[in-house]
Amino acid sequence: MNYAAHEAYIAPAKGAPQIWRFILGLILALIIYVLGFLALLGLVALTNGGLAGLQSWMLRMQTADAPTATLLILGTFWGMAAGAMLAAKLVHRRPIASLFGPRALVQRHFLIATLAAAGVFAVSVLIPIGISPEKNLGVALWASFMPLAIVGVFVQTGAEEILFRGYIQQQLAARFSNPVIWMVLPSALFALGHLDPATYGANAWLIVAATGLFGVLAADLTAKTGSIGAAWGLHFANNVLAILLISLEGPLSGLALYTLPIGADSADILRPLIFMDMGITLIAWAAVRYAVTR
Repeated sequence: MNYAAHEAYIAPAKGAPQIWRFILGLILALIIYVLGFLALLGLVALTNGGLAGLQSWMLRMQTADAPTATLLILGTFWGMAAGAMLAAKLVHRRPIASLFGPRALVQRHFLIATLAAAGVFAVSVLIPIGISPEKNLGVALWASFMPLAIVGVFVQTGAEEILFRGYIQQQLAARFSNPVIWMVLPSALFALGHLDPATYGANAWLIVAATGLFGVLAADLTAKTGSIGAAWGLHFANNVLAILLISLEGPLSGLALYTLPIGADSADILRPLIFMDMGITLIAWAAVRYAVTR
């Protein structure tokens, strides 16, 4: 693996690579994330009749099977991005922009990766799976939410890339040269953050494995290119498909144009689809990697 670009990408993190700073930075990032979530809830309470209105919206956010509730869930991720940025600035005393990589590279690779991954995902939708999608939202209603929804997915995927492939990957790589540490550990943390047995039932750990695979592939793209642009583009295209176009019934389906009429905990039906999705993710990663490095 030729990761020459990774050295320049992690160079700003080498100024303060101490593990105690990294742990302190993670704690600060978590605190900011929680405060951001609480700030959003406070805004909901102020605009929806106080605590009674807030309780109602919190119940809706738990299922996120309606458009506005799903938007609110996506809106909670701004705190994750802010937390990673403040950790880099205050704890490690390095520029916030260093979490992204060179701006021109981020912009170019984000666009290329989004288009390359979208092409793979568009073809994958044509694969017969024996389950017919059902209309979830009317086209007019769906389109009316799309400007905010696209921004929401952009922020959500960007926040996760800034934290996991930006802050965590950079700081670990600045301290440890072994890719197993700076590539696999952030991916494992990323995957465990998606562990949800209450929603996915017997599929929960398979979802963790699929998310961990995505994390490793995103880490590879970041190391190969020297910015989070390519990983962000792959992540963005993936989540636009999974959240805004075709979603499973249930949690986080509120903005989807179509849903598949199967539950997230349906092991017999869903498990083969998860394995297929992992294969498609590998193909999309390969397409993105080729497109941004040719």
